[in-house]
Amino acid sequence: MALDADTWPIAAAMLPYPAVLADGRVVQEQPASHWLETLREVADAGFSHVDITDSWLRVGDLPPQRLAELAAALAAAALTVPAVSTARRSVIDPKHGADNLAYCHRVIDAASALGATVVSVGLFQALTAAQQSVLWFWTAPGASDPDDPEIWDTAVQRFRELGSHADAVGLQLSLEMYEDTYLGTADSAVRLVTDINHPAVGLNPDLGNILRLQRPIEAWQSMLDKTLPFANYWHVKNYFRSEDPATGAVFTTPAPLELGFMNYRAAISQAVRGGYSGAFCAEHYGGDGLGVAARNRDYLRGLLRQYLGDGAMVPTREASARSNA
Repeated sequence: MALDADTWPIAAAMLPYPAVLADGRVVQEQPASHWLETLREVADAGFSHVDITDSWLRVGDLPPQRLAELAAALAAAALTVPAVSTARRSVIDPKHGADNLAYCHRVIDAASALGATVVSVGLFQALTAAQQSVLWFWTAPGASDPDDPEIWDTAVQRFRELGSHADAVGLQLSLEMYEDTYLGTADSAVRLVTDINHPAVGLNPDLGNILRLQRPIEAWQSMLDKTLPFANYWHVKNYFRSEDPATGAVFTTPAPLELGFMNYRAAISQAVRGGYSGAFCAEHYGGDGLGVAARNRDYLRGLLRQYLGDGAMVPTREASARSNA
């Protein structure tokens, strides 16, 4: 189906919603009626699409009956699921890599059952104690991937395995960029997806994960130029960024798309004109994350109207395969 500015999937991320509620209730164990309440809140914010981010609900760990209940809740809220994103489930985690690989396989099957077309995975690991103790977790050091060819090869093999599984059930696998991992720079991310060399595996150029770092970074335009040809899904978020050349100090904080450091008007224009046809996922940390995501969605639709004009984009798996060739 051809996509125009009004039908292009722009999903709400479930990042604003915790996995454990303030009263101690675990979302994973809630009745579906409680899931529906949350999903209706997303729909009431004007969304027709949602990414069931596993920081809220782990679809890969739902038994078939509960997965069917989730599907019914989504239908009742009039929401579709273009993608499911995993968080902090690195397949090369030193302790949990094999378990995370098995989990990602379950997520792929669950995402297929929910009608998704993409599963987003990454190499970022659990937050450290230092990251959990600060206001913004990215201001404290986290785990990093080693400079080890054998572990790099393990990442290649395991992502290729997941890509083959995704392909078999009609999905794409998208690798999310994240600092200090093998997907932590544009050059390394492109090298990794090129080494994987699978038509169902592309990049999620979540440059916001890099823009927020309080240290020197590559120019966002350079990162976009390198990664966009491989993109098949896109978490979009922005940050205010201030650099003091006298001291080298860098300060960052979340921002709406049109107000932050990265020029998303230029980025979306480049993406559309370059043939990008994947879904977007609107993310935001802090404050009313859902409200800012809705604002970002409307901003994106305005840009799509401008750059698509009277035309439309026809998303195809073949286009994604060519971008990864």
